[in-house]
Amino acid sequence: MHKFSHFHLCEHPLIVSDEIPGVQSRRLLDLQTKLEGSIVSYPRNIPIAIKRAKGAIIEDVDGNYYLDFFAGAGVVNLGHCNEEVLAYAEKQQKELIHALDFPTENKLNAIQKILAHLPVTLRDEYKVSFVGPTGSDAIEAAIKLAKIKTRRDTVIAFSGGYHGMSATALALTSDTGFRQGISSLVPNIHFVPYPYCYRCVFKKNPDNCALDCLGYLKMVLEDGHSGIPKPAAIILEPVQGEGGNIKPKAGYLEALVELAHKHDVLVIFDEVQSGFFRSGEFLSFMHGKAIPDIITVSKGLGGVGFPVAGIIYKRDIEAWGPAAHIGTFRGNQVSLAAANGAFDFVDKYDLNEHTQAMSKLLFAGLDKLKAVSPLIGEVRGEGLMIGIEFVKSRESREPDARSVKEFRKNCLHRGLIFEVGGHFNNVVRLVPPLIITPAIIAAALEIMEDSLAAMKNNLTEILLHHQ
Repeated sequence: MHKFSHFHLCEHPLIVSDEIPGVQSRRLLDLQTKLEGSIVSYPRNIPIAIKRAKGAIIEDVDGNYYLDFFAGAGVVNLGHCNEEVLAYAEKQQKELIHALDFPTENKLNAIQKILAHLPVTLRDEYKVSFVGPTGSDAIEAAIKLAKIKTRRDTVIAFSGGYHGMSATALALTSDTGFRQGISSLVPNIHFVPYPYCYRCVFKKNPDNCALDCLGYLKMVLEDGHSGIPKPAAIILEPVQGEGGNIKPKAGYLEALVELAHKHDVLVIFDEVQSGFFRSGEFLSFMHGKAIPDIITVSKGLGGVGFPVAGIIYKRDIEAWGPAAHIGTFRGNQVSLAAANGAFDFVDKYDLNEHTQAMSKLLFAGLDKLKAVSPLIGEVRGEGLMIGIEFVKSRESREPDARSVKEFRKNCLHRGLIFEVGGHFNNVVRLVPPLIITPAIIAAALEIMEDSLAAMKNNLTEILLHHQ
């Protein structure tokens, strides 16, 4: 038995319903449609009603067990209802829950653990502020600090970027579908190409790439006729999430930071999803040598789903004073206790090493699937933040959102849950809890293999029918 096996309900899926959704799930889904607002999204594509979850296993109200490779949108990094983390939260609930921004041992311990998990040479250079419950709150605070520090207003963001749903965060998010019906957002935000090498806008490939995307950013910063005023900050995800789990080419982040600092522009790394050990390091930028000015954190920081968000920023950009950024629920004491428990759990079990091992195992299995399925154009990512891009052919690289939709449905009916993203909704996004085991990975790969085989058989039958 693997050392993490007991943190899961089991290590395999179990489908007992005659169909998905089952009878009880359909009842609750119908009731949700009647009672809850129409902005509900996830159950539209993953039509189940959840009863409980533990580790990487979700049980629905019909008794079906699913492998969870979604992890609450990358929130439950240490698994659903991890009892070792919950013990910290349960103890805190009996002592103190709400304390605004008053000092507590609990909060200061969390700050010290955040800083202690930065590279040794950086630990004394940064400070931490908790800013609210969500990643969007962290983005709002980061942008505000950058504008106050530089006394400039423009911000540069990236195509494929996702930063949240509040006003500033949405303005920084490139997906125009989220802006339908909204006539205006925060002004003076401009987008440049992200290093999406599989679909390079400059038509380059790894052999002749000269970081042309960075050259474009250089033009924006240095050409007085670029049409973009000197920005306060450049914000990007070191590994893009919603954009399709895209990892930049090696050296890109370092060159970007160097370029930005040459022009006295701050760099914000949005680590809301890619952070808290998801990449195999505390923060994903730590795989390289790029040093940002501000880092946003949330999601996995609460360990098992407790909401907390903050920014980690260099001491020398401290430019705001008391009450310059406030919030009633910043630094909730129970969430901070869970964060303390989460850090202790990571250190106790050397979770970075485990994440990297499970990443290699999952990548190896996915590469085998790619070798036999022409639908898979690329497998990419970092740690346990992996994207599988579906295409109609590898030669044309034409996105295939239809096949991804069918694949997700086939996998769900066999007991595997994941989310879909990418520029064209053609990327399978795998972000499982970091405590997954080899047995769970093997079960997930088997489901994906069976689902791809079923799609191939269906296509063969259709072609034969039309002959």
